[in-house]
Amino acid sequence: MGEELLKIRELDVRAEENQILHGVSLTIGRGETHVLMGPNGAGKSTLGNVLMGNPQYRVTGGSIEFAGRDLLSQNVDERAKAGLFLSFQNPVEVPGVSLSNFIRSALEMRSGERIRMWEFRKKIHESLEVLNMDSSYADRDLNVGFSGGEKKKAEILQLLMLKPVFAILDETDSGLDVDAVRTVSRGVEEYQKDKKGTLLIITHSTRILEALHVDAVHVLVEGRIVENGDAGLISEINENGFERFLTQKAAEEG
Repeated sequence: MGEELLKIRELDVRAEENQILHGVSLTIGRGETHVLMGPNGAGKSTLGNVLMGNPQYRVTGGSIEFAGRDLLSQNVDERAKAGLFLSFQNPVEVPGVSLSNFIRSALEMRSGERIRMWEFRKKIHESLEVLNMDSSYADRDLNVGFSGGEKKKAEILQLLMLKPVFAILDETDSGLDVDAVRTVSRGVEEYQKDKKGTLLIITHSTRILEALHVDAVHVLVEGRIVENGDAGLISEINENGFERFLTQKAAEEG
C-alpha cells in the first residue's frame, strides 16, 4: 500500500435509534480502488454518507482520518473542498440550474478561482464524448427529465470534470442496462487513469467491476466487515453470491 489517504478505525454509526455500523475499520491508500460489497441493507451506503457528513447519521464511536486530518471535525463543504466526492444512488433533480453551470460552480468553489469559459466548454465536451452523451445535456437542468441511466452518466460526468482526490460511487450501476453499465464503467476507467485518483465503489453487484482494476475488496454484512481480500473475491461473489459470508456471520454469532 502507498500513502494512506483514508483511515477508518472502529467506526460505530447510528441512525435515530438503530445501530447501523459496528466497529468498521478500513484503510485506503492514495491512488487505490477499493470495493465495498454486501447484500442489501448491510450498511454500505451508510458508510458513504458518513464520509460525506450526512447529518442523518450519528457517529458514536471510532475515528476517520482523511489526508492526515480528522474528517469528523469537518463540515460537508470542507470535505468537498478537500477533494471528497459522492456519486448518489438516487441523484436529485435541480430545476433552474444547468448541468454545466452546476459543474463549473463546483470547480470554481473548490479552486477559489474563475475558470475560462472556452477551456471549460472544451473539457466538458470531451468528457461528454467519453460517456456517449449528446452535448445538449450540458445545457439542460441538472437531472430534470433525465432517465435513470442519464442521471448516473451525469454523476460520472461530474467525476471526470471535478477530478476529486477521493470518489465514493454508491450503487452507480443500480438500475442500468448492460450498455449503460459499460458506458459508466468506461467513465470510471477514465478517472482511474489519474494515478492520484482514489475510489471506493459501493455495490452489491459485480457488473460495473468487470473492466476495472481493483486493489482490494471488503465484504460488509449487517454493519460489520466480515472479510477483506483482493479482486478474486469479486469472482467468488459473482458465482456464489453472499451465502458464505452470511453463513459465516451466523456461525460466529451462534
